[in-house]
Amino acid sequence: MDSEDEVISVASSEEMMEDQDSDLSMGGDYSDVDLDVDDPDVGFETQDKDIKPKRRPYEVEFNIYGPADIQSHQDQQIDEVSAILGQPPEATAILLRHTRWNKERLIEIYMDKQDTLLEEAGLGKSLAKLPELKKVKGFVCEICCEDGPDLKTFSMKCGHRFCLDCYRQYLAQKIQEEGEAARIKCPGDGCNKIVDSKSLDLLVTEDLKDRYQVLLTRTYVDDKENLKWCPAPNCEYAVDCRVKQRDLNKTVPTVHCTCGHHFCFGCTLNDHQPAPCSLVKKWLKKCEDDSETANWISANTKECPKCHSTIEKNGGCNHMTCRKCKHEFCWMCMGVWSEHGTSWYNCNRFEEKSGSEARDAQAKSRQSLERYLHYYNRYANHEQSAKLDKDIYLKTEKKMTQLQSSSGMSWIEVQFLDAASQALQQCRQTLKWTYAFAYYLARNNLTEIFEDNQKDLELAVENLSEMFEKPTDQLSGLKVEMMDKTAYCTRRRIILLSDTAENLKNGGAHSLRLRPGSFD
Repeated sequence: MDSEDEVISVASSEEMMEDQDSDLSMGGDYSDVDLDVDDPDVGFETQDKDIKPKRRPYEVEFNIYGPADIQSHQDQQIDEVSAILGQPPEATAILLRHTRWNKERLIEIYMDKQDTLLEEAGLGKSLAKLPELKKVKGFVCEICCEDGPDLKTFSMKCGHRFCLDCYRQYLAQKIQEEGEAARIKCPGDGCNKIVDSKSLDLLVTEDLKDRYQVLLTRTYVDDKENLKWCPAPNCEYAVDCRVKQRDLNKTVPTVHCTCGHHFCFGCTLNDHQPAPCSLVKKWLKKCEDDSETANWISANTKECPKCHSTIEKNGGCNHMTCRKCKHEFCWMCMGVWSEHGTSWYNCNRFEEKSGSEARDAQAKSRQSLERYLHYYNRYANHEQSAKLDKDIYLKTEKKMTQLQSSSGMSWIEVQFLDAASQALQQCRQTLKWTYAFAYYLARNNLTEIFEDNQKDLELAVENLSEMFEKPTDQLSGLKVEMMDKTAYCTRRRIILLSDTAENLKNGGAHSLRLRPGSFD
C-alpha cells in the first residue's frame, strides 16, 4: 500500500458560515437553491407536472430519447445536409457517419475537398451510377466459382460483381455475426466502397434490415459526444447530456433514465455523487489493489465490544444490540450508541495524529493504513447496509399489505413505507461515496463543514433505518415520525450534495494535487 495518496482540496468563494439556529443552514447559503423545508415530498416527484423545478447545484440538464426519437434525429440531419450538398440521402448518411455526425465539419470539408472526402468516406467520385442487380452472360462468381445464364448477380458503383447468394451471405455475416452496419465495405479485394442503405435494401431479408437499422442507431449514439446509452440491462433509451469531458472534475453529471436507472453520464457507473469520476476511478483501483485488507474489514461479523460475543449484521441499521449482554453500540466504529450525536462524538471523522506521533516510516505507514481503513470501513459498511436495505425494500410491499390489513389504512396511506425505503437507499448510496470522496480531501475548515453535513445525514439515516425495521404492528403509530424523518433525510442529502457541488464548481478542479510518492 502506498504511504501517501492523492488529495483533493475543495475551494469555495464563501467564508466559513456562522452557526445559525436551524441546522438546515449547515453547509452554505441556499438562497439560490429550490429547497422547501416545509414540503415533506421534497426530493421526490413534484405534484404539479407543469411546473419545472429549479435545478439544484448538483443537478445537470439532460434529455431521454427512445429509438424512434433517435431515428427521427438522424433522418432530420440527413435531409438537411442532403439538401445542402445535393447528394442522395443514402450517400449523405455515409458522409455524416464518416464525420461522426458533425454537420458543420462535413459541409466545410465537402466544399474544400469534395473528391478527397468522397473517396475517404467510401463513396468514390462517381455517385450517378446506381447499384445493379442483373444476370450477366458468361459471368463466373469469384467467391463460389458458380456460373450459368440464370445466375443473378449484384455490383455497387465500384463495379465489383458477385453472385446474389454470395453477396447476401457476406452481408448477413457482417450484420448478424459481426454487428457491423455503418462501414460494411464491398467484398471485392482492396475495395473501400461502402454498402449504402439502398444497396442493402435490394439484398437482405426483412429481419436483417431491422437488425441493420438497430446497429446504425447504435453507431449514431456512440458517435455523438453528448449521447450515451443507458447502461441498465435491456434498456433501449439514450441520454443526451451537454456536460463536457473537461468539466468532469467539477461536476458529477448524474442522470435518471426513463427505465428508472440512475447513473453518471461521465463514466456510466451507478450514481456516485458527490465524488467526481476521476476520484471514483482512483478509489476503486485502490480498493482492488488493497483487496486483502478490504476483505478483512468487510466481514459480516464482529465481536461485541463489551462481552466479545460474535454478532452478525442482518439489517441496514448500524444500531446494534448484543443479544447476550444487551450492550448497544455502533457497528461502524464500535462506540457506545448512546453517545452518537453528542457534541464530542464524531463517528464519521478520521482524527489525524500529530507529527510527533508518526515520525518514523513504520509509524507513518501504519497511520496511512489506519486512515484508509477508516474510510473504507465506512464506505463498505454503507454499501453492505444499502444491500440489506434493498432486501428489506423488496419485502416492503408485503409489509405495506400487512400494515393495511392490521391498521385499516388505505393503500395510499401506507405509501410512507415505500417513500422511506427509497430515501434510505438513495441516502446510503450518497453516504457510501462521501467516504470515498473524503479520503482524498485535504484538511481545512471546508472539510470540517463537509464532514458535519455528512454526520448529520448519517445520523438521520440511522434513525430512519431503525424505525423502518420495527415490527409491522408498531409502524402505524410511527407514520408521522417516519414521514418527517424521510423528508429530513432527503433535505440533508440535498444540502450535502448542493454544498459540495458549489465548492467543486468554485475551483475544485484547480486545487487537485498529489502527495509526493503517491504512485511510486
